[in-house]
Amino acid sequence: MTQETLPAAEITPETPPTASIIWLHGLGADGYDFMDIVPQLHFPKELGVRFVFPHAPQRPVTINGGYQMRAWYDIASADIPAVEDNLGICASEQALHALIQREITRGIPAHRIVLAGFSQGGAIALHTGLRYPQPLAGILALSTYLPLAAELRNEAHPANANIPIMMTHGTEDTVIPLIYSQISRKTLEDAGYRVEWRSYAMPHTLCAQEIHDMGEWLRRILA
Repeated sequence: MTQETLPAAEITPETPPTASIIWLHGLGADGYDFMDIVPQLHFPKELGVRFVFPHAPQRPVTINGGYQMRAWYDIASADIPAVEDNLGICASEQALHALIQREITRGIPAHRIVLAGFSQGGAIALHTGLRYPQPLAGILALSTYLPLAAELRNEAHPANANIPIMMTHGTEDTVIPLIYSQISRKTLEDAGYRVEWRSYAMPHTLCAQEIHDMGEWLRRILA
């Protein structure tokens, strides 16, 4: 059975695309959430980066009383890693695989594709990128954590053992507390991954310095 490709908003470069960034939104948002950030990343026109902003499926979210909203997986409690939605996470992994394959079909090789995401979206970007069977360009994980961390050593694919990873987090984040991200960073580093880490005095959001830093990082890995 073929995985149905999620609907997505896109920003297409003026020049022929040479790279793609697939950017996943957070819980309750949609693909349009981060489109306004693109001009602030200051990509040179000749780099030719296509941005793909998929919309997560609508699903009931337990922590929000079962209310239906766009979500990459269910969250059972505020102690996010305690009870994880394995099936939901793996389903979103497969949905992201389909988006990656679509970019490859459109002429972008896997090693020119970045997976990016905020909060839940960042968790899926990390989970999927480390398991993907072809080398990817990088993973940008914003205000998030590593889901299903105990399974990483058995499921990680050697194709992305050296993938560039940038993690950022707010020191005042009460939605996904900083400690979750710090533990995830240590788990990744203990497993041999190189993580470029940044923290900022902010809650569960983005700030100007963070946008500047991730723009510089993205330009560097795609240069």
